[in-house]
Order: sequence, then C-alpha cells, then structure tokens
Amino acid sequence: MSDVNRRSFLAGLPIAGLALGLGACSQTSTSANRTSLMEPITPAPLAAMPSNASMYGPVQDRFPIAAVDTSNINPVFLRREVDYSGREAPGTIVIDPSAHFLYYIMPGGRAMRYGVGVGKEGFAWSGSATINSKQEWPDWYPPKEMIARRPDIKSQLTQLQSGIGMHGGPGNPLGARAMYLWQNNKDTLYRIHGTVEPNTIGTNVSSGCIRMINQDAIDLYSRVAVGTKVVVLGSGAKTS
Repeated sequence: MSDVNRRSFLAGLPIAGLALGLGACSQTSTSANRTSLMEPITPAPLAAMPSNASMYGPVQDRFPIAAVDTSNINPVFLRREVDYSGREAPGTIVIDPSAHFLYYIMPGGRAMRYGVGVGKEGFAWSGSATINSKQEWPDWYPPKEMIARRPDIKSQLTQLQSGIGMHGGPGNPLGARAMYLWQNNKDTLYRIHGTVEPNTIGTNVSSGCIRMINQDAIDLYSRVAVGTKVVVLGSGAKTS
C-alpha cells in the first residue's frame, strides 16, 4: 500500500454543520451507486439484532446527541456486521471510499461495517496511516488556507489553546469523536470523525476526512486504540 497521497490536504478539514453551509465541506455530494464487495452475513433472528432505534437513538454524552432519522439514509450505510475475507489483521481499519464504507476488522472473518462520507472530487486520497490520538468532542482548527479562502467562517472561530478554532460541541464540524491520522510521525491533517450532518453519509462531501454518523463514530472510537492501522483503498482496490 502506497503512502498517503496528500494532494489537496491544504484545502483543510471538513466543516459540515456550520450554519453558513461552508466551503470545502459544502454538500457537493455524490451518492454511492455500488454496494460493498463483501456481502453481509445472514441476519440473526430479530431478537438478537440491534434495532436502528437502539443503534441510532439519542445519546446522553458530554453534550446530548439527538436520535438519527435513519429514513433519510440508505439502509446499506447503517452499521452492521459482515463477513470479511481480506488479508488485514483484526484490529485494522479498512476504508473503501468508492463504496463509502469503513470496516473495523474483527477476529473470525468478521468486520463491523459503517457507512461514511468521503472526500469530494479533488480531495480523494489513499494509503496507510496510524491513529496517533483520539479525542472526545474535539476542538476544530481550520487551516489558514481555508480561512483565507472562506473569510465568512471567521465569525464562527475564536482563539483557543492551540490557535484559531472552534470549541468542541454540538455544532462543531468534527462531531462527537475524532481519530487523528498520522504517517511517518507527521499529521496528515486527515481525521475519522463524527458529523452533525448524518444525511451526508454515503456521499462525496468532505475535504478528505472520513465522516461518520455520531453514534457510529462513538462505537468505532470505543473499539480502536491509539496505534491502530488505517488503510484507505485506492480506486479499483478490493476489500476482500
């Protein structure tokens, strides 16, 4: 797997959820038209399967998280356990941007699959990285290039400990959780994170970051550790 291709990363992090409908994460969305190369496992009896209401209901966290209206999301992008026959070891994250899926590899030929929003045209990337850190309700620091390109976001920003940004909270574009991707001891500026726009899951919408429904981001966050390997597949790559 080649190194992360940083093309266009200076365009910055996704900023979905800002009331102004901002810049690089405005909804120039392209819906996924193909399903995963990994077929879902045979469903267990209903009593053994978590319902959408339980997976995507309201969450009492540091800040309250509202229930997700899953009727506005293609069911294929809702969290589910699937068969996995790829070569990556358990504990690895594999992201298939073309299918808009993120897989957390589990033992026994299984994976937890989540629908994701990925980079729009010109912001796609592939390669391998490592989760260097994890944060709950993270602050957001847009790059200077983004602020220069979209001066209208300045009113949303303030001076924080590490620079100009936005405090973590319900309106923050990074959502309830963020996992920071590094390569060769350097920040790639890409993240796996929650979103306040769950209707964008399954689309090409971000500046290269991988966005998840907040409830899914919390679930993945609870499974992964710092040091977790993350593989982002390139165009035409297979997940199994």
